[in-house]
Amino acid sequence: MRIALIGATGFIGSAIRQEALSRGHHVTAIVSNPARLPAAQGLEVQGADALDSQQLRAVLHGHDVVISAFSGHANSDVYGYYLKGMHSIIDAARATGVRLLVVGGAGSLEVEPGVQLLDTPSFPEQWKATAEGARAALKLLRETPDVDWTVLSPPPMIHPGTRTGQYRTANDAVIMGDSGPSDISLEDYAVAMVDEAESAKHRGLRFTVAS
Repeated sequence: MRIALIGATGFIGSAIRQEALSRGHHVTAIVSNPARLPAAQGLEVQGADALDSQQLRAVLHGHDVVISAFSGHANSDVYGYYLKGMHSIIDAARATGVRLLVVGGAGSLEVEPGVQLLDTPSFPEQWKATAEGARAALKLLRETPDVDWTVLSPPPMIHPGTRTGQYRTANDAVIMGDSGPSDISLEDYAVAMVDEAESAKHRGLRFTVAS
């Protein structure tokens, strides 16, 4: 499978890159600065601006799927920058017909019917702009019928850990454990994302995973 990966050097993107390469897929890493990531077996590095849909279109042609781990964390306008990037990515996926998988946010998951995590009093202020951007992007995708998309939201806690290859799934609700919301290792989140790239079980849907 030929996988294009936006944000291939980031926290989650790096894990997805390693997981996809370990399964023998060809990965095209789409990065703003190609010098940051040397080419390797099965890995092609392409420089492109995620906010430039024309540049993305040129790179995406010939791929089976594009995974977006695009993030606006380093920008002063996190919400606006992220949404601008997602509009560009969605436009490029539409124009090329490439299936789009998106690293979503946990903030739009429900903690009880009708109540999203982002709207609870305990949601951290420093993550609100990021979560609001991810929620708006999910809404945009749900209103875009001519793109073949999937959003995979992590649980509220995702951290480096151990790759077990095991995870539970749910649709729009936080997966709970005995003592509250469940977590997942970065490595197992990457497993779930590449599994979805291979299986396409959640086309046109958002889903979430947890250990």
